Amino acid sequence: MTEAAVQIRHDWQPAEVLALFELPFGDLMLRAQLVHRAAHAPNTVQMSTLLSIKTGACPEDCGYCPQSVRYETGVANESLMELARVREAAERARAAGATRFCMGAAYRSPKARDLKLIAEMVREVRALGLETCATLGMLEPEQAQELAAAGLDFYNHNLDTSAEFYERIITTRTYQDRLDTLAAVRGAGLKVCCGGIVGLGESRGDRAELLRTLANLPEHPESVPVNQLVKVPGTPLQDAAAVDPFEFVRTIAIARILMPHAHVRLSAGREAMSDELQALCFLAGANSIFYGEKLLTTGNPDVERDRQLFERLGLTAESRPGDAPAVPASRCATRGAAATT
Repeated sequence: MTEAAVQIRHDWQPAEVLALFELPFGDLMLRAQLVHRAAHAPNTVQMSTLLSIKTGACPEDCGYCPQSVRYETGVANESLMELARVREAAERARAAGATRFCMGAAYRSPKARDLKLIAEMVREVRALGLETCATLGMLEPEQAQELAAAGLDFYNHNLDTSAEFYERIITTRTYQDRLDTLAAVRGAGLKVCCGGIVGLGESRGDRAELLRTLANLPEHPESVPVNQLVKVPGTPLQDAAAVDPFEFVRTIAIARILMPHAHVRLSAGREAMSDELQALCFLAGANSIFYGEKLLTTGNPDVERDRQLFERLGLTAESRPGDAPAVPASRCATRGAAATT
């Protein structure tokens, strides 16, 4: 399969995406792997680190989120982090092998005074040679432009699930609110990081519709995080039924087929995944992970476990833009990454 054979489409129909889900597992994996190898360097994985720069006290009612003020989850509220601490965390992330540093804050939408400080954080992190990403809730066009002027590379704003299922998970903002934020981010010239969560109680049709919505955006997201629900006690989804692991892998594979050039990130929920399940996800086309011990307020495999897994699978860490070719992940430093702060 050549690069010319990779289809970049924005007109996927519901029946087409469902038909991919219904393929025999081996056939789907083969198709995803062929697309992946045509569009990406094989056996390389982009390494990101996520730091919570403001934790808790979010007014939204997202049913999966331990940071909502509406739920008793034991998450301590923390105000916006100081600039020096963010820089120190980014330095540790770079030393541990990360190429992208993501800053997450529990906002409905950031206040103007906070956004100015976050813009300074972006400048500091970029000065270290790391790509920058932020997830701060909903943005107006002028807010997205302010972040772009500071040099932000990516903005994360997930759709979470299908438009039809969305209201069963979140009522304090609409699906259109999320799409409007994505439009503001694109309008400011930022790259988009946008994906969803598997295991919210959604159907296969909802998973197909989420991926179809992402693929049919005017431009594909550059990063597509696929999260497995982390069931946090105290949230409405604490007792959600687990999704079959092969269904999760199918979701990864179809994200790869529909959005060939995106980095598909194996994201939240990885701590509970076996090495074998992670290997299947990489085979299905996942080529990005969060690297470090913590994702905002939930666990993540530690750096040493990732190093050993990558060595066993023959995977290498993707180089930073402008750096030398990728080096084996086994050579990455084993110090804890920034999200441990």
